[in-house]
Order: sequence, then C-alpha cells, then structure tokens
Amino acid sequence: MEVKAPVPRIPPLVWTEFKDLQEWEKYHQERPEGDQYSSLLESVAAGLHHVPGGFVLTTVADSFLNWARKSSVWPVTFGLACCAIEMMATFASRFDVERLGMVPWASPRHSDLMIISGTVTIKMAPMLKRIYDQMPDPKWAVSMGSCANSGGPFRHGYHVVKGVDRVIPVDVYVPGCPPPPESLLNGLLLLQEQIQHFKQTGRRAAPTAKTD
Repeated sequence: MEVKAPVPRIPPLVWTEFKDLQEWEKYHQERPEGDQYSSLLESVAAGLHHVPGGFVLTTVADSFLNWARKSSVWPVTFGLACCAIEMMATFASRFDVERLGMVPWASPRHSDLMIISGTVTIKMAPMLKRIYDQMPDPKWAVSMGSCANSGGPFRHGYHVVKGVDRVIPVDVYVPGCPPPPESLLNGLLLLQEQIQHFKQTGRRAAPTAKTD
C-alpha cells in the first residue's frame, strides 16, 4: 500500500510578512525625547546661576532664544537630486525665503534644519546621517518630494532607501515629484508652526502626514 507524504501546511499571510512593512517597522526612525536643548544650553538655562559678583537669571534669555529659533531657521545647504533645483528656486529672488529669516548655511554645525531634497540612495544614507548628527539640538528635518518621502518612482530599485525617515526622524513631509517652490514654502511655514509649538510646550508636535 502506497503511503502519501503529508502535505505541508502553509500558514496564512499576515501583515508582518510583507517586506515593505517589515522594513518600515525595522528602520523607521523616531526623534528621541529630551532634545529640547543642546547640553551646553541646558546647563546654562536651568534657572539662577551664580557668577562672580552676583547671580544671573536665564529664563528671559531662554525665551529669547526660543523666539530666535522660530524666526531664524538656518537650513544646511544640502541637495541630493532634481528636487534640489526646486529648493534653489525657493531660496532665489522670486520666492525669497530669506524674508522669513531662513538663511542657507554651509556648515551643519551652525544649522538647525536639513531639507532632504531628492532621492536618498543606500550609498548616500550614511553621509546624510553623519551631516545630520553634526547639527546641534534642537534640529529639524523636512522631507521634500516623493523620492525622499518613500522612494518615489525608484522605490523598487535595490539601491534606493524607501523613505528618509528610515535614516533620520522627519518633522514635515512635502509631497510632489518634484514639489514646486510654493509647496516647499508651505512646508517651511508648517515647520515654523511646529517650532512655535515646541517653544510653548517644550515638546515636539507630531510630524505632518506622510504623502507621496
């Protein structure tokens, strides 16, 4: 009598078995708590401090510095692909983002905003993370365009990061391929609202909805 081998049971698919969702759950970055101040500012702005000849109250200075953060955001000059052309147009004379107090700065150590404008490749991701880590706290990130948001039309390529939020935490997502300067300008205004919320509450607001 012939004995048939048992048929292996195939387990039902669940959402955790989808590769894209697995990668997002594994690599998605969230901003850690307690990054309101740099370590130096936190040691200075804790209240009353003794100095030679008396004391100094730093609460007024802290409020002034928080106001300055909102009104003078300095983005690091950082472009990756075609979205960088739209970012340059936004900072050019027609749209003139500098009227909002935003001045592009070449050094990440003096900048507090990174605009990720273009496709993030796996080869470029470590350099992007290195530049971001060199920026002092509190720092902000704007993901500009579908490629930076989720990989865009190159999402299924082996060399493309499926969203820059797998490398660094993102505060504002600007959709489009590529987004026009008006969209980036709107994203920067949304970022200023988040900085204002951060100034008032000491906690970061939730990032804007991630759309492609």
